[in-house]
Amino acid sequence: MRPSESLREVYGKKLLELGGLHNDIVVLDADLSSSTRTSDFGKKYPGRFFNMGISEQSMVTAAAGLALAGKKPFVSTFAVFLMRTYEQIRQSVCYNNIDVKFVVTHAGITVGEDGATHQIIEDVGIMSGLPNMRVIVPADSIETASVIDYLVKKTKTPYYVRLSREKFPVVNDDDYQFTEGKNTVLKDGTDLTIFCNGSMVGLSLQAAAQLKEQAIDAAVVNVSSIKPIDREGIIQYGKRTGHVVTAEEHSIYNGLGSRVAEVLSEEYPVPVVRVGMKDTFGKSGKSWELFDYFHMGVKDIVSAGIRSFREVNKYETIS
Repeated sequence: MRPSESLREVYGKKLLELGGLHNDIVVLDADLSSSTRTSDFGKKYPGRFFNMGISEQSMVTAAAGLALAGKKPFVSTFAVFLMRTYEQIRQSVCYNNIDVKFVVTHAGITVGEDGATHQIIEDVGIMSGLPNMRVIVPADSIETASVIDYLVKKTKTPYYVRLSREKFPVVNDDDYQFTEGKNTVLKDGTDLTIFCNGSMVGLSLQAAAQLKEQAIDAAVVNVSSIKPIDREGIIQYGKRTGHVVTAEEHSIYNGLGSRVAEVLSEEYPVPVVRVGMKDTFGKSGKSWELFDYFHMGVKDIVSAGIRSFREVNKYETIS
């Protein structure tokens, strides 16, 4: 892994770059553009930038109108605040299956000291449940840039992209290209598979190194495309290793862990242990210390891996 980089910084730079190449891109923000990093786009292209103030519902309906008029809107705010607009996203965007991209920042417990009210840990499940909505959780800055490129150049339907406040370690090669609906194997293995995304990818790679010291050869698979999900890739590694851990900065309900468990239970049942937020709200604290507090750190992924591998109870999952 290489040093950490900011996903939202890369989003802002990529949006600025693509704005010069595609005149149909418009950007809407809810009074948080300095934090979401859309402010540079607004300074350079003021006629295509709309600060909607603290009026997220109006922001989403305006974006829907702009999309119907032939524009390509990017909508950004903190992830927790976008959840206020579920009805507008459902009725105006997803029902019409139109080209609105929701790229949110400050998701998960890495919001840190802002505390439980700002630490959204159920958004992946909420957005995944919407017909026509696609959901992506990038693992690092390189994947974030590739995702934004893909959204502009290849897609015309709704997407939800989940970014963080914190910087993440760079885990992908410079020439990495995001492929929707396909997992990325960052480390191969034969004994155990760790399916992960977002901030948990770097932690999972560290955990795999520690598991190796205990004679457990763990594969680390980045599942950044939550919807559509790579069913074949999940089944392949379920069969290959026979033991699975999922790791996500999200509730274990209705997120990555649930999606992986659904696929495997239907196609190839194996022991699955889910690492994530366990039916609880977050807490104010330093971002990375909260991972240990909520039993989502490297040592917890290692413990889950040992548990799955040794089949303490082959039908049990963390709940």
